[in-house]
Amino acid sequence: MRIGVQCSVSRIDIKSYEDTMSFEYIQKIPTVAEILAEMPLSGDLKKVKAERDQAIQSIFKRDDNKLLLIIGPCSADSEDSVCEYVGKLAQLQEKVAEKIVLVPRIYTNKPRTTGEGYKGMAHQPVPTEEPDIVAGLKAIRKMHLRLLRESHLTAADEMLYPGNYPYLEDVLSYVAIGARSVENQQHRLTVSGLDIPVGMKNPTSGDLTVMLNSIQAAQKPHVFIYHDWEVKTLGNPLAHCILRGAMDHEGKSIPNFHYEDMIKLAEMYLKRGFENPSIIVDTNHANSDKKFAEQPRIAMAVMESLKKSSELKNMVKGLMIESYLVEGAQSASEQIYGKSITDPCLGWKESQQLVLDLADFFSRLS
Repeated sequence: MRIGVQCSVSRIDIKSYEDTMSFEYIQKIPTVAEILAEMPLSGDLKKVKAERDQAIQSIFKRDDNKLLLIIGPCSADSEDSVCEYVGKLAQLQEKVAEKIVLVPRIYTNKPRTTGEGYKGMAHQPVPTEEPDIVAGLKAIRKMHLRLLRESHLTAADEMLYPGNYPYLEDVLSYVAIGARSVENQQHRLTVSGLDIPVGMKNPTSGDLTVMLNSIQAAQKPHVFIYHDWEVKTLGNPLAHCILRGAMDHEGKSIPNFHYEDMIKLAEMYLKRGFENPSIIVDTNHANSDKKFAEQPRIAMAVMESLKKSSELKNMVKGLMIESYLVEGAQSASEQIYGKSITDPCLGWKESQQLVLDLADFFSRLS
């Protein structure tokens, strides 16, 4: 991060809070410094992280014309299955290295529309057990360190809670701001202090102006409160758009990955004069109406659109794809290894074929 301060958490008078608020104080959360000291990033992995950051950032800065694929489970629910999945991605990365940079999608916090359901490994390190956030913060860092050590692929995560970001700051190479968070002031200001690419999704309403306002805010410097500090940021020139589709007032999905949608966004984007104007297209969520098997078709449709417009070819930098070892979704109680317990995902066979097809198409497009 470019905020440039050490994070610390001051002691609070819990008794006075309990007298006035309806909170039960369960356990004190370790500081960022304490968890990082317990599970440090080694020097050799810091070098891997720096190299990966440069490779990913060069795509957004237009120094490299590779395609970026942010691909992985809807939610990272099990260290072993996630690391096995990322190991397969690492082998696939070697095959497509000339045209594609793969970024594992390792989402450890999950927004819940109604507040119910699995909230991610940071809340529940074991999905079938009660929440334990201290254990969860340690579990997600342990998992990220393992997958980086075993695969040399740094990952993407969603910033659902800005205050949690420093626990993984030194291992992430990409961050997404979700459709329900993109209007939140703290998210926008925190992104302004990050020095990695951050994708801002359109809100569930589909309002492109909201998304562009978020990018504008994130690319500017700010002074604000962060982890009990007054901080100053420089602005993040790598903040960019993610198109994820929308929902109408009746709950019907409205896709926004089509040629006309992207051209409209490109025109709006360029009028703002942003640095590094870039678009990522989410092939699932409202773009597929959560019909996970439609993702390959949507991905190839986006590629076809790039053939029709040099402007889009220059601006569309990649895709988001939900994929896991086993296709579909399940309840947490079923415990099928490598199958999503949130949104349904492509299975590995279909995912691998899609990546190979995209590499072939992109080589011809280039």
